[in-house]
Amino acid sequence: MKNTYIYTLATVAILAAGCGSKQEQQAPPPATPVNVAEAKLTPAAYYDKYQGKVVALNTVELRSQVPGFITNIFFKEGDIVKKGQPLYEIDRRKYLAAYQQAQANVVSARANLLRAQKDIDRYNMLLKNDAVARQTVDQATATYETARSQVAVAVAAQEAARTDLSYATITAPFTGRIGISQVRLGSQVTPGSTLLNTISAESPVAVEIVVNEQEIDRFYKLQQGSSDTTFRFQLANGTTYSKTGKLLTIDRGVDNQTGSVRVRVQFPNDSRELQDGMNGVLQVLNQNSGNRIQIPYKAITEQMGEFFVFVAKDSIALQRKVELGPRISDNIIITKGLEQGENVITEGFQRLRDSSKIMLGPPPAAAGAPQQGKPAGK
Repeated sequence: MKNTYIYTLATVAILAAGCGSKQEQQAPPPATPVNVAEAKLTPAAYYDKYQGKVVALNTVELRSQVPGFITNIFFKEGDIVKKGQPLYEIDRRKYLAAYQQAQANVVSARANLLRAQKDIDRYNMLLKNDAVARQTVDQATATYETARSQVAVAVAAQEAARTDLSYATITAPFTGRIGISQVRLGSQVTPGSTLLNTISAESPVAVEIVVNEQEIDRFYKLQQGSSDTTFRFQLANGTTYSKTGKLLTIDRGVDNQTGSVRVRVQFPNDSRELQDGMNGVLQVLNQNSGNRIQIPYKAITEQMGEFFVFVAKDSIALQRKVELGPRISDNIIITKGLEQGENVITEGFQRLRDSSKIMLGPPPAAAGAPQQGKPAGK
C-alpha cells in the first residue's frame, strides 16, 4: 500500500504540471502599443499631369511667290514685326518694268476702244441717211467689240503685273516674332520652295497635350465649362506659370494607331514668357478635388493589390479596406472606406491582425536595446 500511495502522488503532480502549462499557453497576448492619427476632412486641390508643348496659335512660313534675288532685308532677327511691315525685297526691276508696260497696254487698248466707239457712232448716223452700207456698220461694230475685249485683257494683264510687283516685297501677314533668316542678301529664291523665315504670334499661345481616348468625355465636359483654376502650366524649370488657361479645342478625331486625341489649352502670354516649342507639364484639376478625407500615407498597407488601414476602436484594431486618391506630400486622399474623425494606426500596425488588442503609446524597446540617451554597452 505504501508503494501504491507514492505512485499516485507522482501521477497527480505530473497532471497538475501539465494543466498549468496549458493554462499558460491559452493566456491572451498582450496589447500592442500603437500610435494613431485622426482622419481629417480638409480642402484638397490636386491636379492630373500631362506632358505638354507650347505651340503658337498662328505660325506661318514665309516663302516667295516670284523668283529672283534678295536685294533688301528690313528687319532684325528675333524682333517683333507688325502686320504689313516689309521684311524682304526681291529684285523689283523686271516686275516694275512689266507693270509699267501693262499700264501702257491698257492706255493703248482704251484709246483703240475710244476710236472704235467714235467710228460706230458716225457710221450709225450715216446709216440713218442711207449714206453708208450696212456691211460697213457691221464691221465697225465688230471692231468696237474687239477693242472692248482688248481693254479687258490689258486690264487683267496690268493686275497680274501689279500682283507680281507686290510679291517682290514680302510683308508680315500678322504681328508676331520673326525668327532667324534662312536667306541672306543676294540669295536666289525659288517660288514656293525656298524658306525665307518663320513668324509666330506670341499672345495668346496654346499648350498641346495628347490624352487617351478614355478621357475624351472628361475634356468635352471641361470644354463646356471650367473654373479659372482648372488648367495650370508647369515650366521645365519646375516653376508654375502665373496665368491660368482655358480649353481651346479638341482635335476632330482619335488617332487610329495610338488611340489618343490632341487637346489644346489656351494661355495668355502678354509677358512673352512662353515660347513656341517649350516643353512642360499641363496640370488639370482633378474632378475629385474638394473636401476630402486625408490621412498620413505611412498608415497604408497593401495586400494583393488592395489597400488597407487599421482603425482604432477603443482597445481593438479593425482592418479596413480603403480606396486611394492622389498623394499630397506626406498625406494621401481616401476616397472610400473612412469617415471623418476616425483614428487610423500609423505606427505599430506591422504586428497587428484584424481585431487585435491595442494600447496607445510608443512600441516598447526591444530586450537588450540601449536606453535612450545612453550609448550601447554602458
